[in-house]
Amino acid sequence: MLRSLYSGISGLRSHQTMLDVTGNNIANVNTTAFKSSAVQFRDTLSQLSQAAGGPQAQVGGTNPAQIGLGVQVAGISTNFAQGSAQATGRATDIMISGNGFFVTQLGGETLYTRAGSFDFDADGRLVAPDGSIVQGWGAVNGVVTEGGAISDITLPLNAVAPASATTTATLGGNLPSDAANGTTLVRDVEIYDASGAARTLTLTFTKNGADWDVSGDDGTGATALPTLQFTDGALTTAPATGVVNGVTVDLGAITGFADLTTVSITGQNGRDAGTLDSFTLAKDGTIVGSFSNGTSEAVGRIVLATFVNPAGLEKAGSSSYRATFNSGNAEVGAPGSDGLGSLSSGALEMSNVDLSQEFTNLIVAQRGFQANARIITTSDEVLQELTNLKR
Repeated sequence: MLRSLYSGISGLRSHQTMLDVTGNNIANVNTTAFKSSAVQFRDTLSQLSQAAGGPQAQVGGTNPAQIGLGVQVAGISTNFAQGSAQATGRATDIMISGNGFFVTQLGGETLYTRAGSFDFDADGRLVAPDGSIVQGWGAVNGVVTEGGAISDITLPLNAVAPASATTTATLGGNLPSDAANGTTLVRDVEIYDASGAARTLTLTFTKNGADWDVSGDDGTGATALPTLQFTDGALTTAPATGVVNGVTVDLGAITGFADLTTVSITGQNGRDAGTLDSFTLAKDGTIVGSFSNGTSEAVGRIVLATFVNPAGLEKAGSSSYRATFNSGNAEVGAPGSDGLGSLSSGALEMSNVDLSQEFTNLIVAQRGFQANARIITTSDEVLQELTNLKR
């Protein structure tokens, strides 16, 4: 039987594979973080009809004569080039800018993906649309321990930011040096004990000649604080601090110029207990929770994984990959470190399929398929001529 028949068949099979791959690329043109694939061909074994001959004294060397036996698919490679960004506005839509893969767990299997369309399930776990759970490092009292074992990223919906007792209160602004003797100014600040219970600390400023007497009362009785003395508007009292029932009152930022009455409480370091209101995502993968008492603290950090040979990953469906012997082991780290990309919240990575290239590949595959089909029909005509030699 003619060898060209089998060469044509191998060409049909190979170009059919090219059509399959190209069609899959086009079908996934709008798939989040999809990475396009490309087919590489190679020739098969060649039949040797005449071996090479070495040069002799009277005869020159001859080249080998070989007849090829067709084509086969050498491989199908994945293009991991970055896709364009698509803004969504959803806080749980996360895009990787640069290298790296999200680490997920599905049914006990570790998978990797660049598709960051996540959401929280009923247990507060960050999950992909197929139910795989995003992995990262947890936080204890707002502190993330890097480098440890990774676990499910969970938003503690019932988390409570603990209360903190007030230990310091600071004041600033100006006390008028031209105020009448005996003038009284009162300033109140809300402070907290260790259980988060609030009470009012009242600070009273009384003009006494050129100076100002200060006292504080949080309901347990008035406590005298240092008398404030000024020279050309600058505070000369040192130290300008006092203690009222365990709360250190810092008066060092107060000035004493004329015509200005701006003295006020600038801050205190206590707070009541608070519940989780919302969260934001930092570029390093840290999920920062915002609590009702005005505090913010880390509740976890998403990790990324990288591979020595990403092209060696095996597609596992649902825009996920699994590691293989040729991809190498996953190296896990924080986003933005060790060659890993940063994270952007409110955006997704689009497919990197180039439609103009894919439609060109369709034409090339179609023409290649037609040409190989012509090989088969031509070989069939030759065989028909052979069978017609004897009539």
